[in-house]
Amino acid sequence: MKIHEYQAKQLLAQYGVPVPEGHAVRDASDAKRVARDLGCPVAVKAQIHSGGRGKAGGIRTAATPSEAAEISGALLGSRLVTNQTGPEGLPVHTVLVEKAVKPEKELYVSLLLDTAQRTPVMVASEAGGMEIEDIAATTPEKILKQHIDPVTGLLPYQARNLGYGMNLPHDQVRQLTRVLSGIYRMFIDKDCSLVEINPLIVTGDGSILALDAKVDFDDNGLIRHPEVAELRDKLQEDPLEVRATDLGVNYIKLDGTIGCMVNGAGLAMATMDLVKWAGGEPANFLDVGGGASEDQVTNALNILLSDPRVKAAWVNIFGGILRCDLVARAIVRTLREQELKVPFIVRMNGTNVEEGMRLLAESGLNIQFESELGEAARKAVAAAASAERKT
Repeated sequence: MKIHEYQAKQLLAQYGVPVPEGHAVRDASDAKRVARDLGCPVAVKAQIHSGGRGKAGGIRTAATPSEAAEISGALLGSRLVTNQTGPEGLPVHTVLVEKAVKPEKELYVSLLLDTAQRTPVMVASEAGGMEIEDIAATTPEKILKQHIDPVTGLLPYQARNLGYGMNLPHDQVRQLTRVLSGIYRMFIDKDCSLVEINPLIVTGDGSILALDAKVDFDDNGLIRHPEVAELRDKLQEDPLEVRATDLGVNYIKLDGTIGCMVNGAGLAMATMDLVKWAGGEPANFLDVGGGASEDQVTNALNILLSDPRVKAAWVNIFGGILRCDLVARAIVRTLREQELKVPFIVRMNGTNVEEGMRLLAESGLNIQFESELGEAARKAVAAAASAERKT
């Protein structure tokens, strides 16, 4: 789960990480008031779940309270398009107005899980203000990593090593040690999957400050943190993904034209690979899981067919706990309740496959059957291409 910058900074401040003084507002008049209270200049920052806001005009400096109101008024209610959002952009319902701070030096710090070594890893660089991928490509020697033993946690000497590795003087290394300790404690306490501060700045008086912040959480840990779950902004998420989450279905929208429904994450990955191997692009990752009910499968199909980008649908099921006849009943129920507007390909194998195929064959619905995986993928790709040519 993602949260906004202002929410991330509020959490970081609770763990002793210094952040600029500021307030989130949803009205231009409030932005003017906050700017007047803080004293100008102030930074006005669009709050969306995306990076690249500055280059897209989503972060601007206001020299007066009236200018802060003008900038906020232009941002609020708009859709901000960045290099990470896609052409549709994301809606701006909140802006963060905070005291503008001039950095003397920009650093990069993040904490995430190294799944290969099964430990948290702190990543740091003195080349802050850039995307970490750009740093890795241009100056890889400036990327520092410190793996952290979960038993001991982040030790002071490890934080100092990172500070000296970023060529900070001793007094700033002491500050950095406290900052990194706070980041680590929050990461563990809140079940985070990522904490990223870019840039972490050094101000003119030598103070260290988190000028920006990005925090993601492990969805599986949210049950332990209702206070974190309340921070979710569904308006920043794709409506179909929100609907799927509420219905207990694993759905991720992609950019292709072939809708895929499977049971099991491994089969989902294999199905998407087969679509690409056959020359197509998957429109989604949709896994109903191994123990889905008929209602869940029906809901999943409705979500899949609700995507206007889908030009062909491929249901690829390996019946185990989830029986093929249950899936077949859900397919018949769904396609009888709504008009089928795209080609529909079914490949099933496993428990009760004969009964499932009989139900589909006797339904009278316009369904293509294919038992071989590769051929099913080719049929789905060909059907999507044909449908696109007709539109």
